[in-house]
Amino acid sequence: MPPKSPKTETRYPDTGELSATILSWLANEPDMLSRFLALTGMTAGDLRGMADTPALATALAEFLLAHEPTLLAFCNATGLSPQTIEATWQKLSGPYYGGTGA
Repeated sequence: MPPKSPKTETRYPDTGELSATILSWLANEPDMLSRFLALTGMTAGDLRGMADTPALATALAEFLLAHEPTLLAFCNATGLSPQTIEATWQKLSGPYYGGTGA
């Protein structure tokens, strides 16, 4: 019997890393940043105050996932896969949406 290969675990960005990556991308896409702020009712000050929170990371991931062309543009620019964004959102969103709420 061949030896079992070690289980590989997919690494998902943590809350701060995901927020920083999406916010950096949005900073270079002013129309998208304006759209995010308009849809969420947040201000630039809110973004600074919530930078490392799961709530902001969840909102940013939801923003990307809600519009496939935006999601694909982000993924093409950052090298992250749509599946990684969705899986990270699931992890952050809590048990109601199928995540762990971690």
